[in-house]
Amino acid sequence: MRIAQLLKSTEYGSQVVVKGWVRTKRGNKNVAFLALNDGSCLANIQIVVDLAKINEESLRTITTGACVAVSGTLVESLGAGQGVEVQAESIEIYGTADPATYPLQKKGHSLEFLRDIAYLRPRTNTFSAVLRIRHAMAFAIHKYFNDRGFYYLHTPLITASDCEGAGAMFQVTTLDVDNPPRTEEGKVDYSQDFFGKPCSLTVSGQLEGELGALSLGQIYTFGPTFRAENSNTPRHLAEFWMIEPEMAFYELEDNMALAEDFLKYLIAYALEHCREDLEFMNKMWDNELLERLQFVLDNDFVRLDYTEGIRILQESGRKFEFPCDWGCDLQSEHERYLVEEHFKRPVILINYPKEIKAFYMKMNDDGKTVRAMDVLFPKIGEIIGGSEREADFGKLRARIDELNIPEKDMWWYLDTRRWGSAPHSGFGLGFERLLLFVTGMGNIRDVIPFPRTPKNAEF
Repeated sequence: MRIAQLLKSTEYGSQVVVKGWVRTKRGNKNVAFLALNDGSCLANIQIVVDLAKINEESLRTITTGACVAVSGTLVESLGAGQGVEVQAESIEIYGTADPATYPLQKKGHSLEFLRDIAYLRPRTNTFSAVLRIRHAMAFAIHKYFNDRGFYYLHTPLITASDCEGAGAMFQVTTLDVDNPPRTEEGKVDYSQDFFGKPCSLTVSGQLEGELGALSLGQIYTFGPTFRAENSNTPRHLAEFWMIEPEMAFYELEDNMALAEDFLKYLIAYALEHCREDLEFMNKMWDNELLERLQFVLDNDFVRLDYTEGIRILQESGRKFEFPCDWGCDLQSEHERYLVEEHFKRPVILINYPKEIKAFYMKMNDDGKTVRAMDVLFPKIGEIIGGSEREADFGKLRARIDELNIPEKDMWWYLDTRRWGSAPHSGFGLGFERLLLFVTGMGNIRDVIPFPRTPKNAEF
């Protein structure tokens, strides 16, 4: 039986089998106490070992990190903080852990040290809690969209288009990188490559998601995305997961309402279903975590025009590290000031200058701004980015030409505006960015099982 179930049981006197990894071992010459954990919950179950019944020699090989199966009797615990314990009748050792070499023998390891042993860190309280919360949030995302009539669309990981226009993409090729075939002009001849053209790992499923929305009405993607940015910061990964809903007939106002409802649903789900783990994270890593999560639930999000936001920042009297003139892309310090100090509520910033946003965003009548939106949260800044998409063929084509995006790569996207175009909107939520907020962790490498960052693809 899983420990999470066993700890809730009141069937005292029943025979049980529990399996897991030893967290601690203590005792005296007559009795030993093992704290056993199987990952199903934060709490351990105490195993009481009568040394008159269990071979003391075999018990010596059971140390922190060892994996065991315990058969015994479930009894009411006399110790504080636990309802039940198991009186061992037999113990089978699946795997030992040499105290001289097992890296988690002691407590209090730094997060930096644990990143170097990512294959073992899920056995710690912190990372088992993070991974259980990660699972709950993934489940809640699928439940939210399924319950509202959205369809889960699998978009390609290998693509010939650069959705963001940033160019920081991982190339996918079967050509000999040391000696690729070349054209008469000396360029790499991609016609001989597997796909017959340059291809990369995707930075976003959005463009393909739009195709789904313009046929199925409401879709969402949820999958890995890749950025080849050489950024060693607490907020960047080379491989991360994105949730990207796209909705036909949604204008910017509908998009904002969905984003707010979606985020509040996820946070409420976490508070209801991950309480034990969240309380642990609040105690160990961020003592304002629970308060901050409740803060988001309790407050309506402010809708704020970008131009007004710039005015507020300029008149704040605050000396920011980065200047904030009209036309700049706001930095985290600007976003957090608006949320944490000025409005004291989450903010949805809208109508950004077109020069700092992507080609597919719908232009406003002023010709200078687009119907973009960014959802800003306390501590983290931007958590969602989205927009109403440009539905007019002529305007979209003009914008593509203006930015010198090759039309030969975007013909299929333009065709969706040529035949049966419709108003539509969507947004992207970085899954790890959400988890940073929900767990209170400070580094994005600590909310994904195996982080991929520059010079790091070890496990």
